[in-house]
Amino acid sequence: REAELTTVVVVPCYNESARFADEVFANFAVSHPGVQFVLVDDGSTDSTGEILASLARRDPEHFTILKQQENRGKAEAVRAGMQLAFGRVPTYAGYWDADLATPLSEILEFAKILEERPEIEAVFGSRVKLLGRSIRRNALRHYGGRLFATLVSLTLDLGIYDSQCGAKLFRVSPEIERLFREPFLTNWTFDVEILARLTRARQATNGPGPDEVVFERPVATWHDAPGSSVSAFDFFRGVVELARIRRAYLK
Repeated sequence: REAELTTVVVVPCYNESARFADEVFANFAVSHPGVQFVLVDDGSTDSTGEILASLARRDPEHFTILKQQENRGKAEAVRAGMQLAFGRVPTYAGYWDADLATPLSEILEFAKILEERPEIEAVFGSRVKLLGRSIRRNALRHYGGRLFATLVSLTLDLGIYDSQCGAKLFRVSPEIERLFREPFLTNWTFDVEILARLTRARQATNGPGPDEVVFERPVATWHDAPGSSVSAFDFFRGVVELARIRRAYLK
Protein backbone atom coordinates (compact mmCIF):
# COMPACT_ATOMS: atom_id res chain seq x y z
CA ARG A 1 0.00 0.00 0.00
CA GLU A 2 2.77 2.45 0.89
CA ALA A 3 4.39 2.35 -2.56
CA GLU A 4 1.08 3.43 -4.12
CA LEU A 5 1.01 6.64 -2.14
CA THR A 6 2.78 9.73 -3.45
CA THR A 7 4.16 11.85 -0.64
CA VAL A 8 6.38 14.82 -1.41
CA VAL A 9 8.37 16.33 1.45
CA VAL A 10 10.08 19.73 1.19
CA VAL A 11 13.37 20.11 3.07
CA PRO A 12 14.60 23.73 3.41
CA CYS A 13 18.38 23.90 3.63
CA TYR A 14 20.64 26.83 4.48
CA ASN A 15 24.33 26.16 5.18
CA GLU A 16 23.63 22.59 6.28
CA SER A 17 26.84 21.00 4.97
CA ALA A 18 28.15 20.11 8.44
CA ARG A 19 25.05 18.22 9.50
CA PHE A 20 23.06 17.18 6.44
CA ALA A 21 22.75 13.40 6.64
CA ASP A 22 22.68 12.62 2.93
CA GLU A 23 23.09 8.87 3.46
CA VAL A 24 20.08 8.80 5.80
CA PHE A 25 17.98 10.49 3.13
CA ALA A 26 19.33 8.18 0.41
CA ASN A 27 18.65 5.01 2.40
CA PHE A 28 15.15 6.15 3.35
CA ALA A 29 14.29 6.88 -0.28
CA VAL A 30 15.41 3.42 -1.38
CA SER A 31 13.32 1.77 1.34
CA HIS A 32 10.25 3.94 0.78
CA PRO A 33 9.73 4.55 -2.94
CA GLY A 34 6.39 6.28 -2.36
CA VAL A 35 8.14 9.29 -0.81
CA GLN A 36 9.87 12.00 -2.85
CA PHE A 37 11.88 14.98 -1.57
CA VAL A 38 12.23 18.57 -2.74
CA LEU A 39 15.51 19.88 -1.32
CA VAL A 40 15.51 23.69 -1.28
CA ASP A 41 18.95 25.29 -1.22
CA ASP A 42 18.09 28.66 0.29
CA GLY A 43 21.11 30.58 -0.98
CA SER A 44 23.67 28.58 0.99
CA THR A 45 27.23 29.93 1.05
CA ASP A 46 28.92 26.67 2.07
CA SER A 47 29.01 23.31 0.24
CA THR A 48 25.32 22.51 0.87
CA GLY A 49 24.51 22.96 -2.81
CA GLU A 50 27.12 20.42 -3.88
CA ILE A 51 25.91 17.87 -1.32
CA LEU A 52 22.30 18.22 -2.44
CA ALA A 53 23.25 18.08 -6.11
CA SER A 54 25.21 14.88 -5.54
CA LEU A 55 22.21 13.29 -3.84
CA ALA A 56 19.93 14.27 -6.71
CA ARG A 57 22.37 12.86 -9.28
CA ARG A 58 22.45 9.56 -7.41
CA ASP A 59 18.66 9.27 -7.20
CA PRO A 60 16.85 11.76 -9.47
CA GLU A 61 13.60 9.84 -9.08
CA HIS A 62 13.34 10.70 -5.40
CA PHE A 63 15.29 13.95 -5.03
CA THR A 64 14.72 17.30 -6.75
CA ILE A 65 16.79 20.41 -6.05
CA LEU A 66 15.24 23.86 -5.95
CA LYS A 67 17.94 26.50 -5.74
CA GLN A 68 17.28 30.00 -4.43
CA GLN A 69 19.97 32.38 -5.65
CA GLU A 70 19.94 34.28 -2.36
CA ASN A 71 18.91 33.50 1.19
CA ARG A 72 15.23 34.35 1.48
CA GLY A 73 14.45 32.65 4.80
CA LYS A 74 12.80 29.40 5.79
CA ALA A 75 9.24 30.60 5.17
CA GLU A 76 9.88 31.43 1.52
CA ALA A 77 12.02 28.31 1.03
CA VAL A 78 9.16 26.15 2.30
CA ARG A 79 6.55 28.04 0.27
CA ALA A 80 8.53 27.73 -2.97
CA GLY A 81 9.18 24.07 -2.28
CA MET A 82 5.54 23.36 -1.50
CA GLN A 83 4.43 24.97 -4.75
CA LEU A 84 6.82 22.71 -6.64
CA ALA A 85 5.54 19.75 -4.61
CA PHE A 86 1.91 20.54 -5.44
CA GLY A 87 2.86 20.51 -9.11
CA ARG A 88 3.69 16.82 -8.75
CA VAL A 89 0.02 16.23 -7.81
CA PRO A 90 0.85 14.08 -4.77
CA THR A 91 -1.61 12.69 -2.27
CA TYR A 92 0.25 14.35 0.61
CA ALA A 93 2.84 17.13 0.79
CA GLY A 94 4.66 18.66 3.70
CA TYR A 95 7.96 19.95 5.03
CA TRP A 96 10.67 18.63 7.30
CA ASP A 97 13.66 20.20 9.02
CA ALA A 98 16.96 19.29 7.37
CA ASP A 99 18.66 18.45 10.67
CA LEU A 100 16.33 15.44 11.11
CA ALA A 101 15.61 16.32 14.72
CA THR A 102 12.41 14.49 13.79
CA PRO A 103 13.47 11.28 12.02
CA LEU A 104 12.23 10.55 8.52
CA SER A 105 10.37 7.47 9.75
CA GLU A 106 7.74 9.81 11.20
CA ILE A 107 6.69 10.72 7.64
CA LEU A 108 5.13 7.28 7.35
CA GLU A 109 3.27 7.70 10.64
CA PHE A 110 1.91 11.10 9.55
CA ALA A 111 0.78 9.68 6.21
CA LYS A 112 -0.91 6.77 7.97
CA ILE A 113 -3.02 9.19 10.03
CA LEU A 114 -4.09 11.05 6.89
CA GLU A 115 -4.90 7.80 5.13
CA GLU A 116 -6.97 6.39 8.01
CA ARG A 117 -8.77 9.61 8.94
CA PRO A 118 -10.19 11.36 5.85
CA GLU A 119 -11.50 14.28 7.92
CA ILE A 120 -7.94 15.28 8.87
CA GLU A 121 -6.23 17.69 6.46
CA ALA A 122 -2.89 18.21 8.21
CA VAL A 123 -0.70 16.41 10.71
CA PHE A 124 1.67 18.53 12.81
CA GLY A 125 4.50 17.02 14.80
CA SER A 126 4.42 17.90 18.48
CA ARG A 127 7.37 17.66 20.88
CA VAL A 128 5.73 16.27 23.99
CA LYS A 129 8.01 14.72 26.61
CA LEU A 130 6.13 11.55 27.51
CA LEU A 131 7.23 8.24 28.99
CA GLY A 132 8.38 5.93 26.23
CA ARG A 133 9.44 8.78 23.92
CA SER A 134 12.91 10.22 23.37
CA ILE A 135 12.53 14.00 23.44
CA ARG A 136 15.74 15.90 24.12
CA ARG A 137 15.56 19.66 24.16
CA ASN A 138 17.70 22.40 25.62
CA ALA A 139 15.93 23.48 28.83
CA LEU A 140 15.88 27.17 27.89
CA ARG A 141 14.46 26.42 24.47
CA HIS A 142 11.91 24.05 25.98
CA TYR A 143 10.51 26.52 28.50
CA GLY A 144 10.72 29.39 26.05
CA GLY A 145 8.84 27.21 23.60
CA ARG A 146 6.11 26.48 26.13
CA LEU A 147 5.66 30.20 26.79
CA PHE A 148 5.57 30.91 23.05
CA ALA A 149 3.04 28.12 22.52
CA THR A 150 0.78 29.77 25.08
CA LEU A 151 1.00 33.05 23.18
CA VAL A 152 0.19 31.23 19.93
CA SER A 153 -2.86 29.62 21.51
CA LEU A 154 -4.08 32.98 22.77
CA THR A 155 -3.44 34.66 19.41
CA LEU A 156 -5.29 32.03 17.39
CA ASP A 157 -7.82 31.11 20.08
CA LEU A 158 -6.73 27.55 19.36
CA GLY A 159 -5.47 24.92 21.78
CA ILE A 160 -2.33 24.01 19.85
CA TYR A 161 0.55 22.52 21.86
CA ASP A 162 3.48 23.01 19.48
CA SER A 163 3.18 25.10 16.34
CA GLN A 164 6.93 25.28 15.71
CA CYS A 165 7.93 21.64 15.34
CA GLY A 166 9.51 21.41 11.89
CA ALA A 167 7.62 18.32 10.77
CA LYS A 168 4.28 18.78 9.01
CA LEU A 169 2.30 16.88 6.40
CA PHE A 170 -0.84 18.02 4.53
CA ARG A 171 -3.50 16.29 2.48
CA VAL A 172 -3.20 18.00 -0.89
CA SER A 173 -6.32 19.87 -2.00
CA PRO A 174 -7.07 23.22 -3.66
CA GLU A 175 -7.80 24.68 -0.20
CA ILE A 176 -4.45 23.56 1.19
CA GLU A 177 -2.60 24.76 -1.91
CA ARG A 178 -4.10 28.23 -1.43
CA LEU A 179 -2.47 28.48 2.01
CA PHE A 180 0.93 28.58 0.28
CA ARG A 181 0.01 30.73 -2.72
CA GLU A 182 0.96 34.17 -1.38
CA PRO A 183 4.27 35.10 0.30
CA PHE A 184 4.15 34.94 4.07
CA LEU A 185 4.21 38.12 6.13
CA THR A 186 6.42 36.40 8.69
CA ASN A 187 9.47 34.14 8.64
CA TRP A 188 10.04 32.55 12.03
CA THR A 189 6.33 32.08 12.77
CA PHE A 190 5.08 31.21 9.29
CA ASP A 191 3.70 27.94 10.72
CA VAL A 192 1.34 30.05 12.82
CA GLU A 193 0.51 32.14 9.78
CA ILE A 194 -0.56 28.97 7.93
CA LEU A 195 -3.04 28.26 10.73
CA ALA A 196 -4.25 31.86 10.66
CA ARG A 197 -4.80 31.64 6.90
CA LEU A 198 -6.72 28.41 7.36
CA THR A 199 -8.85 29.98 10.11
CA ARG A 200 -9.69 33.00 7.95
CA ALA A 201 -10.51 30.85 4.92
CA ARG A 202 -12.82 28.57 6.88
CA GLN A 203 -14.58 31.46 8.59
CA ALA A 204 -15.37 32.88 5.16
CA THR A 205 -16.94 29.61 4.03
CA ASN A 206 -18.25 28.34 7.39
CA GLY A 207 -16.06 25.29 6.88
CA PRO A 208 -14.36 23.23 9.61
CA GLY A 209 -11.59 25.14 11.34
CA PRO A 210 -8.09 24.06 12.39
CA ASP A 211 -9.38 22.50 15.60
CA GLU A 212 -11.31 20.00 13.47
CA VAL A 213 -8.91 19.29 10.60
CA VAL A 214 -5.40 19.59 12.10
CA PHE A 215 -4.06 16.65 14.09
CA GLU A 216 -1.10 17.09 16.42
CA ARG A 217 0.93 13.90 16.73
CA PRO A 218 3.47 13.59 19.56
CA VAL A 219 6.62 12.43 17.78
CA ALA A 220 8.41 9.38 19.18
CA THR A 221 11.85 10.98 18.81
CA TRP A 222 13.02 14.57 18.68
CA HIS A 223 16.59 15.59 19.49
CA ASP A 224 17.92 19.14 19.45
CA ALA A 225 20.53 19.16 16.70
CA PRO A 226 23.93 20.81 17.25
CA GLY A 227 24.39 24.04 15.36
CA SER A 228 20.80 25.23 15.53
CA SER A 229 20.46 28.89 14.68
CA VAL A 230 17.50 29.51 17.02
CA SER A 231 18.34 32.11 19.69
CA ALA A 232 16.65 34.02 22.49
CA PHE A 233 16.21 36.90 20.06
CA ASP A 234 13.95 34.69 17.94
CA PHE A 235 11.46 34.50 20.82
CA PHE A 236 11.03 38.27 20.83
CA ARG A 237 10.93 38.39 17.05
CA GLY A 238 8.24 35.72 17.22
CA VAL A 239 6.12 37.83 19.56
CA VAL A 240 6.32 40.75 17.11
CA GLU A 241 5.36 38.44 14.25
CA LEU A 242 2.39 37.07 16.22
CA ALA A 243 1.10 40.62 16.55
CA ARG A 244 1.46 41.07 12.80
CA ILE A 245 -0.45 37.85 12.15
CA ARG A 246 -3.26 38.91 14.44
CA ARG A 247 -3.63 42.27 12.71
CA ALA A 248 -3.54 40.77 9.22
CA TYR A 249 -5.74 37.70 9.60
CA LEU A 250 -7.73 37.74 12.80
CA LYS A 251 -9.57 41.02 12.85
